[in-house]
Amino acid sequence: MPAEGGDRDWWRGAVIYQIYPRSFQDSNGDGVGDLRGILSRLPYVRQLGANAIWISPFFKSPMRDNGYDVADYKDVDLIFGTLEDFDAVILESHRLGLKVIVDLVISHTSEEHLWFKESRSSRRNPRSDWYVWADPSPDGTPPNNWLSMFGGSAWQWDTRREQYYLHNFLPEQPDLNYHNAEVQDSVLDVARFWLDRGVDGFRLDTVNLYFHSQGLENNPPLAPEERDYSAAPAVNPYNYQDHIYDKNRPENLEFLRRFRALLEEYPAAATVGEVSDSHRTLELASSYTSGKERLHMCYLFDFLSPDKVDSRRVRTIVDAFKTASPDGWCCWAISNHDTTRPASRWTIQEGDKMAHLKVLSALVMTIPGSLCIYQGEELGLPEADVAFEDLQDPYGIRFWPEFKGRDGCRTPMVWDSCLPYGGFSRVKPWLPVPAGHIDLAVDNQEGKKDSMLEHYRRMLAFRASHPALTKGDIHFVETSDDLVAFRRGYAGESILCVFNLGETSEELLIGDLNVQAMGGHEFEGKNKDGKIQLEPYQAWFGRVVRQ
Repeated sequence: MPAEGGDRDWWRGAVIYQIYPRSFQDSNGDGVGDLRGILSRLPYVRQLGANAIWISPFFKSPMRDNGYDVADYKDVDLIFGTLEDFDAVILESHRLGLKVIVDLVISHTSEEHLWFKESRSSRRNPRSDWYVWADPSPDGTPPNNWLSMFGGSAWQWDTRREQYYLHNFLPEQPDLNYHNAEVQDSVLDVARFWLDRGVDGFRLDTVNLYFHSQGLENNPPLAPEERDYSAAPAVNPYNYQDHIYDKNRPENLEFLRRFRALLEEYPAAATVGEVSDSHRTLELASSYTSGKERLHMCYLFDFLSPDKVDSRRVRTIVDAFKTASPDGWCCWAISNHDTTRPASRWTIQEGDKMAHLKVLSALVMTIPGSLCIYQGEELGLPEADVAFEDLQDPYGIRFWPEFKGRDGCRTPMVWDSCLPYGGFSRVKPWLPVPAGHIDLAVDNQEGKKDSMLEHYRRMLAFRASHPALTKGDIHFVETSDDLVAFRRGYAGESILCVFNLGETSEELLIGDLNVQAMGGHEFEGKNKDGKIQLEPYQAWFGRVVRQ
């Protein structure tokens, strides 16, 4: 039944903890994480300071892409447990005050989904048009130049229908045809199924890939200077095209209105859409979140790239989103299950790498928007170097060795340094646990003031105790490249936030501005003689006193 009451705006400024179920906690000793494992670790997530959990796909699947190839949207895969196990996760999460967001992968299905089995069986089947089918070119080649993000053509020949079908990812992940109203209705029915089960919202995977151009026009080339490698590695020719016909279609907006209308029946449910594109992400995020008829917020990739984070970049990102979507809302992240872990991605030549990561994470925690934290990020886990023979990710296998795929950020969570496999499982896990991760296990960091885990706990508590940091406006202060400074204001409270992202000491002149230093964090910047003085990788927070 639709949820009653509750804060409809809980998602504004929320901290969302992403759980990759295969790698979070194994409860039954098969080497794979599961729902009961998640259940046992919910108190840890709550203690961290999260407001919600986002669970990556746990639906029935042949696991060609680790669950992002769904064979049944209304059932749990046996490796993760049962629907009853999921109900238990919902119940306990809500008891602890955590919202539950489900990762809904609806741009494509598995080839083993009943819908696709029927669609490929015959051109006369009632579901024949539920997927994107096309006749070959006169010479038998694919109908156009569209590329798969996982390499090669986005078209796969099918001998049953003697046609090609579209797959933006693996050939085993055929794309749904959203131009068919029955497909839209069925997808909305899936969403209703989980809302009725008690979920609080959805993370919509690849939300800008739902529609394609029915004209099947060739994508034009994209100029090298316009390529952005945050969505696909440089070795992937996918970056060479401007994807104006195979995704980012205007028809998407009407479907998002339909999706939002469904959620309006469930007063506190919310959506966060994953928008990934080479050069028009902000444009899409604006159109997808503006007003109250589409997505609640968009999940952006700006801090997931290896590009240096400095004053200019931070201000450009935040101001560009505010300008493009003044009434929209974004969700920031510095890590997820698809990108190199930040402890390895943002390299510095000298100094304390953990101190660098602490100040960067604190910065992202205090800019406007909601926040996603990916499991293990709060431990400062580096990217794992997974041997080719241990790889599970088809993306990495395809582009090895220049791109090693996503398994390096998907290795099991480490809980207890004294137990085999870091306390994740009693048996050999599905991916190896790096020896270097064991020393960073939760038990080794809890209670240690200078640990990354305690830094996250303190900063998230600090953020939660000041509404100006979660819902306030922002005004940047002019600074040098390595110094970031801004004021956040809300309901009469104004906070000055200053960050030194560089390897040398910095200072910010504040003149006679009356600010009082705020506690609740570990940073040791100083306010002296009209200057905020910061050592490398330090921050300072002060309450602006009204004159």
